[in-house]
Amino acid sequence: MRKRRTREHIIADLVANHLERYVLKCGFTVEKIQHDYGLDMIMYTYQPTGEIQDGFVNIQLKASDKIKYDESDVCFSFPVELKHLSHWLDEPFPVFLIIYDTAKDKAYWVYIQNYFESMPAFSLKTVKKTYSIRVPMDQVIDQEAIRKFAEFKQSVLNQIDGVIRHA
Repeated sequence: MRKRRTREHIIADLVANHLERYVLKCGFTVEKIQHDYGLDMIMYTYQPTGEIQDGFVNIQLKASDKIKYDESDVCFSFPVELKHLSHWLDEPFPVFLIIYDTAKDKAYWVYIQNYFESMPAFSLKTVKKTYSIRVPMDQVIDQEAIRKFAEFKQSVLNQIDGVIRHA
């Protein structure tokens, strides 16, 4: 019996393709991480003249054939494993969770560190195995979103620069 290409393999490739198309349209690049330990891609940004910019954006991709939207049609919940969440929150550069709905051929995003900064009472110690993140349906992956990712990365670089220069 031969190895099989499963539905999970197919939709994983679909979400990567969906994201990469918008990244490339913005003039940026992504690299797939070969050994996945909770991050799937790294996005690099460039000056309009083509020079690479400092820093990068971390990306975790997920895809599903069965996303259950809230009745309000404003968001949906997506479970995240504690081990990934712990890793992502310790990352200095932005981590974006991207969830692809295969039925709608749409992907949505959450800026992980920013999401949890808005929840001062949140503690990893209270999470058992998974935590459900509420994903806003107005945060759709498109060129505007990719440019926002670059801005968030630049904001982190500015904070780092401010700490270094004022230390």
